Amino acid sequence: MSNEEKKIEEKISFWAQLKEDFYVPKNNDPALDTNLELFFNYPGVWAIINYRIANKLYYKGWKKLSRVISGISSFLTKTDIHPACTIGRRVFIDHAIGVVIGATAIVEDDVLIYQGVTLGGVSLNKGKRHPTVRSNTVIGSGAKVLGNITIGVNSKIGANSVVVCDVPDNSTAVGVPAKIIKRDNKICKMEHGDLPDINKEMFKYLLDRIHLVETALKEEDGIDLTQKDEKLESDYNNFIEAMNSIKKA
Repeated sequence: MSNEEKKIEEKISFWAQLKEDFYVPKNNDPALDTNLELFFNYPGVWAIINYRIANKLYYKGWKKLSRVISGISSFLTKTDIHPACTIGRRVFIDHAIGVVIGATAIVEDDVLIYQGVTLGGVSLNKGKRHPTVRSNTVIGSGAKVLGNITIGVNSKIGANSVVVCDVPDNSTAVGVPAKIIKRDNKICKMEHGDLPDINKEMFKYLLDRIHLVETALKEEDGIDLTQKDEKLESDYNNFIEAMNSIKKA
């Protein structure tokens, strides 16, 4: 176990850690109304609790038993967390279904993970082959973070992104493969939906480029496309109006 992993483990006693894990949803999910819901509607909480027990046994030398507990937990919560990985304090897996966290992954404190996320490896070699996710990071639904890479402090990974390279602190990464599109994020977990629309920006660029080419052709050859321009502009405005109405609904 690395010094970084030991440091995370030594922050709090085992039983205090379990108690803290039960309280995490209260600070991360406004849908929680009663404590009773924690027992029936929060598989992510139970996945973390079961992981804590399996992890403790794993590093006490009870590796087979820890794997059995991990397997039962995976069956019940639909979340696959290897007992050898390192997970810090106040980590919340929202909805949890389909989450996979590999054996050498390190997840630091106050990380928010949504359903369908994979912290996986891309190598069969022994040693560190899974990601390190630093504190206060948000990983969106369906994102795949692969290999021995580091996701920096206060960073955000957009939904369904595939991350295969390091992400600096305070950055936002989206896409397949993920690219850094925003830096100096605000430290606010509930702003993870405030991500730039890459497709919108690309389409805007293409439209502006086409407009420049059309203007040049008109000036060069004296071509009059006024009527077609008006028709295209009308179609475009109707499309935008339809999209905005869907968004408002």
